[in-house]
This record gives sequence, structure tokens and C-alpha cells, in this order.
Amino acid sequence: MSQDIIKVGIIGQGRSGRDIHGNLLVQIPEYYQIVAVADSIPERQALATQEYGCHSYSTWEKMVENEELDLVINASPSHQHFAISLELLNRGFHVLCEKPLAKTAAEVDQLIAASERSGKQLLVFQQSRYQPAFRQMKQIIESGVLGRIVQINFSLNNFARRWDWQTLQSNNGGNLMNTGPHPLDQALQLLGTESLPDITCIMDRANTFGDAEDYVKLIMRKAGHPTIDLEISSTCAYPRETYNIQGTLGGIKGTAEALEWKYFVPEEAPEQKLIREPLVNAEGLPAYCSETLTWHTDNWKQTIAENRTLMSHMTEQLYLMLHRTLTQGVPSEITPQQVRQQLQVIEECQRQNPQIYQD
Repeated sequence: MSQDIIKVGIIGQGRSGRDIHGNLLVQIPEYYQIVAVADSIPERQALATQEYGCHSYSTWEKMVENEELDLVINASPSHQHFAISLELLNRGFHVLCEKPLAKTAAEVDQLIAASERSGKQLLVFQQSRYQPAFRQMKQIIESGVLGRIVQINFSLNNFARRWDWQTLQSNNGGNLMNTGPHPLDQALQLLGTESLPDITCIMDRANTFGDAEDYVKLIMRKAGHPTIDLEISSTCAYPRETYNIQGTLGGIKGTAEALEWKYFVPEEAPEQKLIREPLVNAEGLPAYCSETLTWHTDNWKQTIAENRTLMSHMTEQLYLMLHRTLTQGVPSEITPQQVRQQLQVIEECQRQNPQIYQD
């Protein structure tokens, strides 16, 4: 693709297609132009024509048959992602698909094969890869000041009842499919995607009106890597920090908006050695291990452009990356192979919870 401005068609004008993709793309017209949208609701078609100055269609088939598009954004309902993306790739379009990309790893394999046959890019909207707090945490971890990382907690919790279409298994709903792709993407980046981790998962249905889970406790372990404790709960009246990282020299806690961390320097710590007998103090009385460490502390706060929310910032960063991929041939930083591993984890979680997910 040689031109600098990518011509885009968007499938769906709901909370994702309009509120995330459409609203961001109109802010970077030097990179992308919304040429057309497809939505079955006439009022949404009219609003898109008004807001974007584009053509509107009742079906995505009519849109791709009547427009010259460089990229199609698949923001259809979750359970339609796989079939529509597969057809688009087979028709010769670059595709950016919302999460979840598919229901199973086997479906991802079909999409990858179609992408390779057509020579078109299969791109996945995993914008949390560009969350500033996540990038900051990676920098701190990689600096080594926290020592060896022992455990990383992800907590995406609140207390909420939900009764919409995303609570249904038939719609690829549930907390793990809806919210899970974002922390799973971050967690697997920290664990490394060269092999699948060991998985232990507990699911429950508590406040949902549908048949999919609204409580997930997922433990992932891999030799030589930290344990990942990932929790997504709709039954937490007292949510804690989103991130809590434990290392042998210190740790990090915080949210997407702010982080704080502390660590000690071994050379500054009191010299200790193993004592096998019961400890006593100077008076000869029973004692417990006690020492004073010199803690080094720091903090970080999110700073993004005034005209950007956190969501729009992450979305913009992803789209700028995709622009380089489509116009300069720079490899995508988010690959379907990485997302395939997410689906392997999700499938194993579902297998371990037959009371919710029957074979």
C-alpha cells in the first residue's frame, strides 16, 4: 500500500465501532479516512453519514462490494467476528478485528491460513498493549531494581449486575471473553509467548443475568517466570489496585492512572546469615527476625495529550502502529499468533469449569 491515507470501512456503529474506532479516526485524518460504515440500524447509518461525511450501508457485504477500501474494521457483535473476518480475508481485504478475535484457537488457525493465502493482514484490536501504565511497569521490571519477579496480580474488579447480550455464551460473552483479552494480552507478554503456561482457573456466575461467567480467578505459571494471578470479578464491593507486583527486592502497586514502587539495594542492607537455633535478643529473650531496610521509592502518573482520554490514547497508538504496517511494511507488533495463545488459555479455563461450560 503506497498512499499515506488509508481508506477505511467500519462494520458496526455501536459502543466499539462508533465510540472507539470512529471517534478516534476522525481525529487523525492525515492517516485514515472513514469512507463507509455498515450498520443494520438506519438511525446509526444516518448519524455516521452526518459525523464522518461517509457512505452508509445496511450490510457489510454491500459496503465492501461498492467501496474501494484499504482496511475493514470488524466491530460487529463478538460472536460474528470469526465468520466476517474470514470472509473479508477471503475477499482480499486487510482486516482489523475487535476482541475477542474468535471463540477457539482452531478458528484463529483458519483466519491465519486465510490471511496467508490472500496476502492480507489480519490485525487485532488489542489496544491495552499501549497502555502507558503497562509500558511503565515493563520498564521498571526490566531495569532489575525489583529483583526477580515472583508474582504479578491483575485485578479488574467491581460490583455490577449485567443483563445485556454480552452475558451470553452464544454471543461469546462472559468476563473472560469481554474483559479478559486485555489483561491476558499484558500477562502473556510478561510471561513470554514461546510456550503455554500451566493454568488453574475457577469461574462462577453470581450477578449476571446470562449463562456466561462474571467471576474469574485465573492462575498462570511457567518455569522461570513469575506467577500470574488474574482476577476479573463483578462481585467485588471493595476493589483494590489493578496491579500488584512482588519482587525479591521490592514491588509495584497501582492503576492505569498512577503507579508507585519501592525497592531496597542489597549492598545497603544489613548483612545477615542463616541462624538455625531459636533467635534471642540482647537480653536473652525470644526474638523474631527484624531489620531496618532503606527503601527507595518512586511514583508515576499518567500524562497524555489534553484532547485524549486513556482509551483514545491507546487506540491512537495502535492505529499509528498499524499505519506503519500497512504503508511501510513494518511488522505488526500484535500478531494473530499471540492472540491464538489467549484463546488457548480461555479454552482451558472453560474446560476446567464444566458447571458453566458444558462440552
